[in-house]
Amino acid sequence: MIAYFLLVHRFPEQFKRMFKAIHAPGNRYLVHIDKSSGKALAADIAEFLKSYPEAEILPSRRALWGGFSLVDAELRGMQHLLDGSTEWQHYINLSGQDFPLKSQGYIRDFLAAHPGTQFIRYADQLLVRPDTMNRVQSVFLELFGKIWRTGIRRKLPAGMTPYIGTQWKVVSRAFCEHVCSDPSVARIKRFYRRSLIADEGFFQTALMNTFPRGPVVNDDMRLIDWVPDGLIKLRPRTFVSRDASELTLSNDLFARKFDCQEDSAIFDVLERHLTTRRASTYVAAPARARPAPRPHPQARGLAVPV
Repeated sequence: MIAYFLLVHRFPEQFKRMFKAIHAPGNRYLVHIDKSSGKALAADIAEFLKSYPEAEILPSRRALWGGFSLVDAELRGMQHLLDGSTEWQHYINLSGQDFPLKSQGYIRDFLAAHPGTQFIRYADQLLVRPDTMNRVQSVFLELFGKIWRTGIRRKLPAGMTPYIGTQWKVVSRAFCEHVCSDPSVARIKRFYRRSLIADEGFFQTALMNTFPRGPVVNDDMRLIDWVPDGLIKLRPRTFVSRDASELTLSNDLFARKFDCQEDSAIFDVLERHLTTRRASTYVAAPARARPAPRPHPQARGLAVPV
């Protein structure tokens, strides 16, 4: 069984289409709707989910990009899923602008073939991304709906190596239990509350510094095409119909991102694709048969008020 945590802040009709594509009996689904999205969107999604007894809505809070509130939402989601069921063994987080590239049968078989494995992008931040060390070496505050740079420098906790990656992951129940309640994670949690873009570092740092069990694969199982956006910032390019071949031939489990206002026809293509043998039948293969994941440059800039 898989537990899904879904972050939604716009495009309710697109979310519904994605939800139907990942829905399968036995799975658990927990939806977090950003409080800033408005009551109408929240009511629309709540009405839609009434038809799915496996789905719940996490009490809404504002989740600000760049702030610890995104991590807090996910930790609350993990704990809620842990408390609600003892049966699921794998956790996957998605946004409302993601879409699956494989069927739920394929994904279940894939995870069954990799028990206890964490799929998450990670890199030693100081060695690989020294240009982002300001995120953790300076104090940032999340207040009044903004991220504030204080200019206060600080030292890393003794013995802690900071890691960096992406927000997206496929991890085990054991890791969720560990990151939610193990005492060894408490100081990392306190530290990242005053960092910048914590959702791209907190889970990696907790995993690589404190979690001792099982293999870790440096791959978040997402197909993402990072493109420049400004001088130092990258963003995921929106996939459209002309990307159909790349999407349907990918070995990844999911892709992001999509925008129904830019191209809705791509969803028709992917929904048909999910019924094909390639998307629905997982066949275990030697590790070398899987193409190496694209290196993720992990360079995201943020303009913050001083």
